[in-house]
Amino acid sequence: MREESTEFDIAKQVGDERHLVSDSVAREEPLQITVDGTPVAVVMRTPGHDEDLVKGFMLTEGLVDSLNDVLRIDLENKQNHAYVFLADGIVLDHARLSRNLFSASSCGICGKASIEAIQQHAPPIEGDFTIPVATVMALPDALRAAQEVFADTGGLHAAALCAADGHILVLREDVGRHNAIDKVIGWAAEQGTDLSETLLQVSGRVSFEVMQKALVARIPVVSAISAPSSLAVEFARESSQTLIGFLRPPKFNIYSGEERIIG
Repeated sequence: MREESTEFDIAKQVGDERHLVSDSVAREEPLQITVDGTPVAVVMRTPGHDEDLVKGFMLTEGLVDSLNDVLRIDLENKQNHAYVFLADGIVLDHARLSRNLFSASSCGICGKASIEAIQQHAPPIEGDFTIPVATVMALPDALRAAQEVFADTGGLHAAALCAADGHILVLREDVGRHNAIDKVIGWAAEQGTDLSETLLQVSGRVSFEVMQKALVARIPVVSAISAPSSLAVEFARESSQTLIGFLRPPKFNIYSGEERIIG
């Protein structure tokens, strides 16, 4: 059985008949993140790739400037706990903590302590990264084909970092879309990937927090199967990010930064 799912015996109704079957359900468990002895968040997530999640969380929440600020992450000491130890001379800035202690898997912005705390001081996106229309059109099928756990459970969000040719560099699944994003960003940071040459593809809708995380990571293009929120669109335009929504071939909407989508 996968770490990301668990089996339940259920009753399945088909027409007038009912059968007992085994069903795979996406797992959801808390992960408490503690930095140098200070609990900073409890993230409801799908277990798996927890170190990537913590690294991405530390970066996109502005708790560290780079992974060089992190000495080590201990995931073995206690189940569903991540203990982060900062490098010598790096001190946790409590004023930068932007989440309440509890953060729900299904929601990003509602887990914030305040609107003011959300604002991360990152400059607008620059650079000449572009991606062809045909490549964008192919992303939903590529994402679906790579979602192994979703195929079993039907209950997970996915986030993927893609190169300009559509190649998926990394994909992660989670019950929370922002957790999946933190996982791919954490992986990329560890690998030293140049995120200014990537597109972030997500399986669901795009909220403000999705765009904010992409901006902090310096990802120029965000594409989604579903709709963006009004705040996401406004943020993308202010930050010079490209935002694609309703990516359902042969159609998609470009809400911001259309110059990056070519041919």
